[in-house]
Amino acid sequence: MDFQVVVLAGGTSEKLSPLVSKDVPKALLPVANRPAISYVLDLLESSDLKDIIVVMEGQEAARLVGAWISSAYLDRLVVEVVAVTEDIGTAGALRAISKRLVANDVLVISGDLVTDVLPGAVAATHRRNGAAVTALLCSVPVSGPSDAASSGGKDKAKKPCRLNIVGLDITRQFLLHVVSGTDVEKDVRVYKRKIRAVGQMEIRSDLMDAHLYAFNRTTLQDVLEQKEAYRSIRLEVLPYLVKSQLRSAPSGGEGTIVDETGNVVVPPSSNLQCLSQHRAIAPSAFKQDLLASSGGGTHRCCVYIASKNKYCHRLNSIQAYCDINRDVIGEASHLSGYSFSSHNNIIHPSCVLGSKSTVGPQCMLAEGSQLGDKCGVKRSVIGRHCRIGSNVKIVNSVVMNHVVIEDGCHIQGSVVCNNVQLQERAVLKDCQVGAGYTVTTGSDHKSESLARK
Repeated sequence: MDFQVVVLAGGTSEKLSPLVSKDVPKALLPVANRPAISYVLDLLESSDLKDIIVVMEGQEAARLVGAWISSAYLDRLVVEVVAVTEDIGTAGALRAISKRLVANDVLVISGDLVTDVLPGAVAATHRRNGAAVTALLCSVPVSGPSDAASSGGKDKAKKPCRLNIVGLDITRQFLLHVVSGTDVEKDVRVYKRKIRAVGQMEIRSDLMDAHLYAFNRTTLQDVLEQKEAYRSIRLEVLPYLVKSQLRSAPSGGEGTIVDETGNVVVPPSSNLQCLSQHRAIAPSAFKQDLLASSGGGTHRCCVYIASKNKYCHRLNSIQAYCDINRDVIGEASHLSGYSFSSHNNIIHPSCVLGSKSTVGPQCMLAEGSQLGDKCGVKRSVIGRHCRIGSNVKIVNSVVMNHVVIEDGCHIQGSVVCNNVQLQERAVLKDCQVGAGYTVTTGSDHKSESLARK
């Protein structure tokens, strides 16, 4: 396929502080003891998409990620790592590398996406429909949409966060309306001309924008050039394309419920509604019009909706990081790339377990790690070359590399970064501990973020 691939891999996101640092950019955060970006690169390789530009924010992050990729994917992928200015947004990052895009179509994928939906399927749908843009939509994860995921252990119990609202044609191929969760407050207004143009529109709030898009290159470059202030693909570029595809559609018409401004009103609580201007209008009329060869400049915005049994999550918050680690060694273990034992866990042959220590199902212990006597590990990931004392309990947690955990420590629902030391009888619950930090003897921390100053 004549596709170029752009992976937007970010830099050191504040949402993931203190897990990320200048030494460990977001793309290299370990997920089940693999760098996060490896999940995207493996996915692209499986779709035979091997001409890849990885965009990093900041020179140092680009250097670190480039060095890792060149070693891990030698003779497998052709990857160019490009550094751009920090904090310019996803649209800004694309704009910065726009001149490098030469293929007819461009596949843009977030470097923090963990999914088993093949990008090649999205690309094929895009080509088949001759679309200006095709967006991957996935079912909202149990923990909530990735774009609004919470940042701490207890936040998960708070009231549901705002969702994305999308309007689809009756065939569920064309994207007719989109409102980001950050913009949804009370009522969602749908212009009558859209209903008149499409005959019927399905309103959905149970789908998540997965940040995987196929773009027609010239359309993308035109938008980036004309709309210099745009910073976000999801919040600005995609809604602009969706709105502009129907600008030539007729307005007015009878048969819809409208407010005083002449717009159709959709209550925010609606999970699934069909809005119809007139049942007699053929639902396929819009599709036929858009697929006509002479559209007077009209372009098509399409969707690829992943089946509900597909896994799709973005690593863009601490809660999401915990969820993905849990899933990849649990229900989505097929994404890990590892073979699990008959006990449904992975213990590297070089690991040493003391007397009466147990490692439960859905756990992972990487090479060189040691557990003392009477330790218990449940639903957790432990990295490389960790030294863990006796009577230590680790539950629902991620422990990265070269961590020292002394006798009697209890860790629950927490993330412990590289080179951390937990002194005797330290207790962590729903905490994040930054690299190199020392948790002092007997200290008890709950829902805290601990990092060196």
